[in-house]
Amino acid sequence: MEGEDGAGGACRPGLGCASFNQDSTSLAVGTKTGYRLFSVTAVDRLECIHESAESPDVYIVERLFSSSLVVVVSQAMPRRMNVYHFKKGTEICNYSYSNTILAVRLNRQRLIVCLEESIYIHNIKDMKLLKTLLNTPPNPSGLCALSINHSNSYLAYPGSATIGEIIVYDANNLSTITMIPAHDSPLAAITFNASGTKLASASERGTVIRVFSIPEGLRLFEFRRGMKRYVNISSLSFSPDAQFLCASSNTETVHIFKLEQHGPSGEEETPTWSAYVGKMFTAASSYLPAQVSGMMSQDRAFATVRLHTAGQKNVCTLSTIQKLPRLLVASSDGQLFIYNIDPQDGGECTLVQTHRLFGSDEEREEAGVSEGLVAPQSYAATAATVPTSGPVSATLTGYSEDGGVSKGEVIPEHEFAAGPVCLDDETEFPPINRCRDGSRRDKSRRP
Repeated sequence: MEGEDGAGGACRPGLGCASFNQDSTSLAVGTKTGYRLFSVTAVDRLECIHESAESPDVYIVERLFSSSLVVVVSQAMPRRMNVYHFKKGTEICNYSYSNTILAVRLNRQRLIVCLEESIYIHNIKDMKLLKTLLNTPPNPSGLCALSINHSNSYLAYPGSATIGEIIVYDANNLSTITMIPAHDSPLAAITFNASGTKLASASERGTVIRVFSIPEGLRLFEFRRGMKRYVNISSLSFSPDAQFLCASSNTETVHIFKLEQHGPSGEEETPTWSAYVGKMFTAASSYLPAQVSGMMSQDRAFATVRLHTAGQKNVCTLSTIQKLPRLLVASSDGQLFIYNIDPQDGGECTLVQTHRLFGSDEEREEAGVSEGLVAPQSYAATAATVPTSGPVSATLTGYSEDGGVSKGEVIPEHEFAAGPVCLDDETEFPPINRCRDGSRRDKSRRP
């Protein structure tokens, strides 16, 4: 919801932007008075871990995982990016660019700054400018995505302003990987999964969502969000295990799709009417026009959420909170909705908590108690009664809170990196110690 204000007011400032961090454990929001960082590791409590009023009208705020590094851009100085260590209350450095900054993306190796017709790639460990991609196709919304996996920092951005081409760029080795002809219409949303092996995309029509393999660029899945109307898809997000994909738009519905491969046709299956009809459609599709057969092969949503209002820009993410799968939706009117997801049967998701993103901690806690709902005996409510010592089917294997890296593991050195970063020591974050000119702060650099 960057660049879009929510319900304004003297005591409730508008929401300029909202973004979840790379592992969806934190929510950053920009307001007319500054920005706030929230911890979203519990359902019943929304903890504000930091609040700043130094920069008004913040429209970009991005946090690096659970570290102290946060990047801020305000409407007052839209060409300048400020990098802060928010726990120390210090500015690490700032950079000024030739035009308005439209988006910033982070992982543990790279920091990406997207302008309308250029992209800047920095080494996040010393903020050195490594590469400038000039004369990129006009990209007025600043659409881009960066994989959070430090070993393959893939960058995706539009390859055309008129059709849905995606350029996949290796931000580690600074080379183009592939071009994916994803849609007939211009792109509206793109995102990588956590490992950087899948890329999801949607066009401005908003009816079809496609998933591609990375780096090959092969189409793996195709989902139909709807056929009756075109919508503006504002957010796409994979679950940490890449088994689900959620999409939010300017409508009242959030869709969750399940990424599952259907068994080979030679497998023995229990004969059912739906299976029989499916085989009939598959056989018939070879005789139908490509447009019709393609529509028949598209999968519908596995689960859905009905929001209370439509017409607002929302940001959604799939996360595991307290060992259960959840859908989080941050709306431009300053609310965070938390839903339970049934990973086995799907269907309509259950709203379990609503949090307000404005007001004092006490006011937000009171609002959360009054607005939170008691969930019926859904999958999540039932699974919550299972002893924690036993296996829980919703627990994501191989996924850890530090973004997939085992505690104490050292990130391998890259040729551009000044040195390794130990992930189990928060004081190592942010890894940036000095700006390019050797000074610590109050120095504006122009790449």
